[in-house]
Order: sequence, then C-alpha cells, then structure tokens
Amino acid sequence: MPNDRDGKADPAARPEAKGENGPFADIAGLSFEEALAELERIVKSLEEGRQKLEEALAAYERGTRLRKYCEAKLAEVENRIEVIVAGEDGAPLATRPFGGEDAAASPRDPKDPQRG
Repeated sequence: MPNDRDGKADPAARPEAKGENGPFADIAGLSFEEALAELERIVKSLEEGRQKLEEALAAYERGTRLRKYCEAKLAEVENRIEVIVAGEDGAPLATRPFGGEDAAASPRDPKDPQRG
C-alpha cells in the first residue's frame, strides 16, 4: 500500500478502504476509470492556473490521493494477470505472473532444449 509523505499508510489509496472516514473516503468508491478521469480534470485545472491558492492546494492534495489510488488499483490488477505461454498446438504449456522476471522472455519452444 502506498505511503504518504510522513511514511504512514494512506487509507485513501487502498482500493478496499470503502469504510474509511474523512475527506477522501469517497475515492475508495470510484472505479479506476472514474478516478483517472477526475485526476485528469484536476491536472488540467491546475495547469490552467485559474484557481485561488487554497483551492489549488486542495485540488493538488486530492489529485495526489487519486494518483495513489490509481497506482494501487493497477498494482492489484497486475498481480492478478497471468501471461499464458502456448505450445505449438496452441494449448497452454504454463502460466507465469505478469511482469515477472520471465515475462520479457519469449514463449517456450518445446523443441528448444534451452527454452523448453
């Protein structure tokens, strides 16, 4: 779970933090796509520079929480994805975690003694 600046766990960044109280509790109820869209709106608004300082600071803080939440959701999904390695006949030979050390390797060739 991502940490905030003082090293404490950030409950708003936890995808499962639906029961948390506080100003950012609603973030946990957003889908990844909703959170990302809101983050993009915040970034655009901050880039335009038309907000008062306090509003910009609050938007920046919410944007930071949304970014952490999106990162946590992506990490959660990435941990669930498996890359299927197929044999010559198209049947799966093995699976491995997505993004693992072997993820960059090409699929195993059963005829290649070094790869298979």
